[in-house]
Amino acid sequence: MSIGAAVLLGLIQGVAEFLPISSSGHLSVLQNFFHMQTAEDGHLLFDVLLHLGTLLAIFAAYWSDIQELVRDSLQFVNDIRYRRAAPKKGYPGARLLLMMFFGTLPLAFVLPVKDVLETLYYKTWYIGVAFLLTGCMLYVSDQMPQGRKNGKTMTLVDALLIGVCQAVAVIPGISRSGSTITAGLSRGLDRSFAVKYSLLLSIPAVLGANLLSLIDAVRDGVNTAYLVPYLIGTLTAAVSGYFSIILLRRLLQKGGFGKGLRYYLWVMGALTLILSLFM
Repeated sequence: MSIGAAVLLGLIQGVAEFLPISSSGHLSVLQNFFHMQTAEDGHLLFDVLLHLGTLLAIFAAYWSDIQELVRDSLQFVNDIRYRRAAPKKGYPGARLLLMMFFGTLPLAFVLPVKDVLETLYYKTWYIGVAFLLTGCMLYVSDQMPQGRKNGKTMTLVDALLIGVCQAVAVIPGISRSGSTITAGLSRGLDRSFAVKYSLLLSIPAVLGANLLSLIDAVRDGVNTAYLVPYLIGTLTAAVSGYFSIILLRRLLQKGGFGKGLRYYLWVMGALTLILSLFM
């Protein structure tokens, strides 16, 4: 893998992981139509590192919120252990962590069929349809009224339903961020909180999936000749991912994902379907 290819893949991972345009769908187009060697194609360690790069972007963008998650959860455990009275402010971080836990549970039902779903990665006609559906989903999300729920008022039902949408987004071509944010908006979440919850919810999912992949990658052996491209690609994913999060926040604050993204997906979907007929 060349440095140029690593930078391109890192850029796609960082941008498409957070903007609701599906990183898996774009990687499928590159591999199946242009025969480009992607992270999924014999570079398991690189795939893990790219996802860890996007995790770094989330930690950088929401570091204070992650600190609150840990601090409040530890405080809650200590107060229960020593039977202390709960502080007046409660435990907002611990409550949000609980919501993330319930939001992650639906992924367990995907594990038995995950390998089957991943075969869709190589069916370009399906990727085209998925792009079109994701564009329609963004259109629906832009019609959602402004909600008011936040970490203190969202319910377990909200968390579970958003988690179900995250599980569905395991299917290649369906945007995880688009699915979870749209679900959050439909449940009345405040727009800025819907983005924050969606991205924080990805942390346990990505960590869990990539821990297993990392074990397999180490078992297969690490080719030191690729370490420099891998690290440059990871850094690219982290930096581009961070700025993608900032852009995503601004788009939602203005009232939606923006017409440009859904039109882009509709065009990509149509082109992918056309190319799948001839290539």
